[in-house]
Amino acid sequence: SRTGLICRHIHNPGPEGYICIPMMAQSEALGVLHLMQPENVKMTESKQRMAITLSEHIAMALSNLRLHETLRSQSIRDPLTGLFNRRFMEESLELELRRAARNQRPLGMIMIDLDHFKYFNDTFGHEAGDLLLKELGALLKSNIRGEDIACRYGGEEFTLILPEGTGAVTRQRAEFFKEAIQRLDVQFRGRPLGKITASMGVAVFPDHGRTPKALIAAADKALYRSKSAGRDRVTLAG
Repeated sequence: SRTGLICRHIHNPGPEGYICIPMMAQSEALGVLHLMQPENVKMTESKQRMAITLSEHIAMALSNLRLHETLRSQSIRDPLTGLFNRRFMEESLELELRRAARNQRPLGMIMIDLDHFKYFNDTFGHEAGDLLLKELGALLKSNIRGEDIACRYGGEEFTLILPEGTGAVTRQRAEFFKEAIQRLDVQFRGRPLGKITASMGVAVFPDHGRTPKALIAAADKALYRSKSAGRDRVTLAG
């Protein structure tokens, strides 16, 4: 309340009374509750206690919302790469396929597998392997559209979901990522990991599958063909 002290966020205090209460939760300041009242209306102790109680309830609600968002993020994100995890990918793919079918639009999927990943782990250690996965995750995140979904499918395997991606567009994006991965220069403790490549499989709804299971299987089969043909290449399902 006004007792001669002016809060720093009040630039031009008027004649009306006000009270500013920090909203705290678990020793962390989440914000400030600022309440004003008409001029010549006394700020009683009862009103101050009520305002303090209100700020505590708001702070607790904000803290719970933040915790909920944190837990939600942890449940759908891969902790190493920061990409979405397999569970989220499968849920999202089902939703995106429904939307694509409803709007009669295509949807592209790219499966990516780092070539000779075991070699990097065996030669440089698992920390180097983790670093390589992080670098690939960062590459994917920084080169997708807002509507695209990048996921770590498991191990050294990643997936990209491209809403409205035709076969030509999806293959073009896969070729872009293949070349971008070739240009990666990853060093671990001052030692370059050497040449990095990836094999990829491309599948498109509805041409190669109309269900999540069918589309994933088609992309995975195309990926297997890329690896069988010598790796470091993109193969379209069909």
